[in-house]
Amino acid sequence: MFEHLEAAPSDAILGLTEAFKKDPNPERINLSVGVYQDADGKTPVLDCVKEAERRLLESELTKSYLGIDGLSEFGTLVRELIFGFEHEIIQSNRSVTVQAPGGTGALRVAADFIQKNFPGARLWCSQPTWANHSNIFKAAGIGIESYPYFDAAASRLNFESMLATLKQVPSGDVVCLHPCCHNPTGVDPTDDQWRQIADVVFERGLLPLLDFAYQGFGDGLCEDAVGLAEFCHLDRELLICSSFSKNFSLYRERVGALTIVAVNAVSAQVVLSQIKSCVRANYSNPPAHGAAIVATILGDPQLRGAWELELTQMRDRINGMRRLFVDTVKANGANRDFSFIIRQRGMFSFSGLTPDQVDELREKHSIYVVRNGRINVGGMTEANMDRLCEAIVSVL
Repeated sequence: MFEHLEAAPSDAILGLTEAFKKDPNPERINLSVGVYQDADGKTPVLDCVKEAERRLLESELTKSYLGIDGLSEFGTLVRELIFGFEHEIIQSNRSVTVQAPGGTGALRVAADFIQKNFPGARLWCSQPTWANHSNIFKAAGIGIESYPYFDAAASRLNFESMLATLKQVPSGDVVCLHPCCHNPTGVDPTDDQWRQIADVVFERGLLPLLDFAYQGFGDGLCEDAVGLAEFCHLDRELLICSSFSKNFSLYRERVGALTIVAVNAVSAQVVLSQIKSCVRANYSNPPAHGAAIVATILGDPQLRGAWELELTQMRDRINGMRRLFVDTVKANGANRDFSFIIRQRGMFSFSGLTPDQVDELREKHSIYVVRNGRINVGGMTEANMDRLCEAIVSVL
């Protein structure tokens, strides 16, 4: 049976990393996959993670299965992180959390839940959005639509067109939104724009699905949750997919969460039962180690303080690389203004490079960028900045 199969195309992002690893050029630069790197070009294990793992190693007594929804203390701490300790949603017990294998796993569980319980609903993503969004939702059998998001000519949010399209989305559909550090553009709505977006979403009777993958990588843990907070009002329902790959540098541990907000505690438990049935038919129950690390850190004031400091250092380094890139590419004689990159947030920037220019960067300079022009700023360092900017100027 296998003889009739054809090879599937390489993943648009992970396939570049495979090509990067095979490149013999010792000065190759990988700005494709969304992985943070420190000033030495390494993806670090945070000190607070090392200490949490030490404690876990000393105290762990079993390797038995977790429950379908994962570690209960993990779910509690995740809700406190995204909503705040004393939020009405927490006090009323109208939210529940399911631990998932990464943010991607949380999105797939959410997609299975939507398809199972609202089979006619379509899911609306920003144009552009993370390349894997459509793969995940289509694999679950959900129809995909898009709403305008990015004004490429001005390198800014196309807010007017975005809002106008959302006002036409049929009631009962689902809207996928990035609360902060939009992937791939790095362009986020303002606080007032988030307020208007939330108003339209609820006026239209839409279900918001918030892909919250980069909390703390934009302006701060609380600051990055401002957009999400606009959807957290009384009598509102929403789905939130969290990832701890970036802000805890736990990429290979696959730590994520799906949080459901319902109108009351009874409804939340009903939804939880449906979510758990989706998990049971998929991966049955989640892995323990990564979530135990996150729960250990968030549940200990000393470790939490150390984590917030390390997260601030990662965020400051990324923002510093944005400024250094803009200054360096200008100093190298670029005939284009890249100052918009300083205003973007998170690990990614939509550079404006064309597919042909991206191809030339890879073929002539061993610099790997996603073909839509998305650059991972977290892969820039002081050591590779001059070479990177010289190459970009050469292909403009």
